[in-house]
Amino acid sequence: MRSLPDVNLRALRYFAVLGEELNYRRASERLFISQPALSAAIQSLERIIGDRLFDRDTRSVTLTATGREWLPHVERALAEVDAALEAVVTLIDHAHVRLGYLIGTGADLLFELLDGVEKALPGVTIETIEFDFSDPTAGLAGGQTDIALLRPPVDVPDIAMAVVAEETWVACLPRTHRLADRDELRIDELLDEPIIVAPKSAGQWRDFWFAADARRGRPPQIAAEAATYEAEVTLVARGVGISFTTSSMVRLYDRPGLRFVPIVDRPTSYTAVAWRPDRFTTPGRRLVEHMLGNAPAGEGSD
Repeated sequence: MRSLPDVNLRALRYFAVLGEELNYRRASERLFISQPALSAAIQSLERIIGDRLFDRDTRSVTLTATGREWLPHVERALAEVDAALEAVVTLIDHAHVRLGYLIGTGADLLFELLDGVEKALPGVTIETIEFDFSDPTAGLAGGQTDIALLRPPVDVPDIAMAVVAEETWVACLPRTHRLADRDELRIDELLDEPIIVAPKSAGQWRDFWFAADARRGRPPQIAAEAATYEAEVTLVARGVGISFTTSSMVRLYDRPGLRFVPIVDRPTSYTAVAWRPDRFTTPGRRLVEHMLGNAPAGEGSD
């Protein structure tokens, strides 16, 4: 059995248009290419299939018998391809994207990043899902979400991120704490204090937020675990322990019984839009681009 010729889609479109027009000038104008380029493409197609498709002279272009018989097959095939391409465009434009966010980041930053998204991506349905400290990856690690708004570091291999906000560390103290009246603190002054930490499932994120890097191997004095900011500040206000958090929490969770004091010698805390490149879809990419365009701190990436 003779092997099938290897013909690309563009060559088939050239043949179909020229077969309809039977005029190189008109066909090349429709295809937005030059007449010599169209002629060369048709000749290449004829060599690949092994027969002439057109009879040409200085005055006319006509289909050969092979060309006349093959043209309807090509036209049907191109119509099917165009229908398939239209279908995938419709799927992309009317996709469902799951956007996870770590509790606290959705209070105002998420709204800012999504501002105008209904107009920019009218066919894309965005499902927003809140995650507490038990999963600081905001669903990325387990595949519950396609994109996440989170605070690194997180335990997700091969993650891609773009920074959308930067914050400083603060100590959340009971108002009666001996250090509560200070204007600023250093991390070494706080390492022996009982501390409220995230659940163990938070992994390296939990270690980061009890300042494991500053403890030089000394374990923290864990007073309690909390999976939400609400639970955390309630425990602090009761005097169970202190906690480390970010500057935005001062505005969102300040209340009687608490005192927030800046910690001056800790690294910057970043908030980032994150995704898994191996699972990234076109609608997801378009949503990320929209979010980064709204980011208050510009954008960066890891």
